[in-house]
Amino acid sequence: MTTRHLLRSIPNSTKPRLASQSIRCISSSSVICQLPPSQTPHNASSSSSSSSQGKTTHFGFKEVPEEQKETLVGSVFSSVASSYDVMNDAMSLGIHRIWKDSFVSSMLPKLSPSLHQDPNQAQKQQFKCLDVAGGTGDIALRILDRAREKFGSRDIQVEIVDLNQGMLDEGRKRVAKTLYYNTPQITFTHGNAQALPSHIADNSIDLYTIAFGIRNCTSLPAVLSEAYRVLKPGGKIGVLEFGKVSNPLFKEIYRQYSFQFIPIMGKILAGDSESYQYLVESIERFPTQPEFAQLMRDAGFQTGQLREGKGGAWTDYTNGIATAWTGVKA
Repeated sequence: MTTRHLLRSIPNSTKPRLASQSIRCISSSSVICQLPPSQTPHNASSSSSSSSQGKTTHFGFKEVPEEQKETLVGSVFSSVASSYDVMNDAMSLGIHRIWKDSFVSSMLPKLSPSLHQDPNQAQKQQFKCLDVAGGTGDIALRILDRAREKFGSRDIQVEIVDLNQGMLDEGRKRVAKTLYYNTPQITFTHGNAQALPSHIADNSIDLYTIAFGIRNCTSLPAVLSEAYRVLKPGGKIGVLEFGKVSNPLFKEIYRQYSFQFIPIMGKILAGDSESYQYLVESIERFPTQPEFAQLMRDAGFQTGQLREGKGGAWTDYTNGIATAWTGVKA
């Protein structure tokens, strides 16, 4: 079943009430791109109250049974996998690269230089990273590059876990063109952020990262609980995700851009406007910066104060379009 059929299979009656204003995108599929209300309600735990059919959760602006969301999200990313990186450049005008570089720079601690050049002869005490929902390898490769270029270290391993096989396939193609290909420094695993593969043991990971992926998960608390489980005491978690823009004028410009132009770009560059309509809707449904920081605390992580900036639990990029949250396992 295609993404379009999956999206259209959800009854219209399940859609939450939206603002009366809507904008028709000029595309061959005549998609209606609806602007959300200024204050779109969301559920921080990614699930709403039980109904006669069981628990529901949001898929963009729609409410769907919890058990359907994973399939729907999987279909979205299967559809966009081959054009994902190109679309990231187009949608953010390339700024996502700066966000990711800053994120990785802030998360990776100072590492000792390697005493060898061959990563197959790595020291026993390797620095282990887990990059979840990182299928295309964008964050993982940045971690490895920074460790090598900044600290002269190749005693670091990154395991990428992603639920979507298409995204993992794209990542493998990308890594095959790098010096990390066919080394133990980077591995790919098909797995679920809410129930990580059993070989990832408790208290085994030094750094856990998830970039622009957690908002697509059904249960945010389940993801954070798993992250806490696998991190070593003193290990760090870094979550890079779209945030909430605080400046009213900039916020309105950003919303208009997101809902009017991103689905059109998806149609032109990826041949799929519906998937990108979902992606911009999912940003609106994600918790605010303080709300997500509190979810991290609820999972057991130590964070900074519930504010932005130095000493705070998060750092905003580009007026809050993107946000990096950090925490430490006690």
